[in-house]
Amino acid sequence: MDYTNVATTVFTPLEYGCVGLSEEEALQKFGEADLDVYHTSFKPLEWAFDKMRERSGYVKVLVHKATNKIVGFHILAPNAGEITQGISVAMKCGVTKE
Repeated sequence: MDYTNVATTVFTPLEYGCVGLSEEEALQKFGEADLDVYHTSFKPLEWAFDKMRERSGYVKVLVHKATNKIVGFHILAPNAGEITQGISVAMKCGVTKE
């Protein structure tokens, strides 16, 4: 059994999902010089027509510079569990940032 990239989700009103390394673990494993950290926010599709909702979702992606592989993925958004599941499969297949 390979437990390397097991997707994890916390089912709260705004779900949190993660797969792979945390930023701290990635820094410890690769060092600051060999790790890129990308942050972005977005408006989830189900919130697109809700004028009262001003909040947005958030994603953090950790990329190992030497291989350009994604080594960590973190998301705060509706349905984060479903998104994280797909990313977990992609990471198992060796997905790169591109």
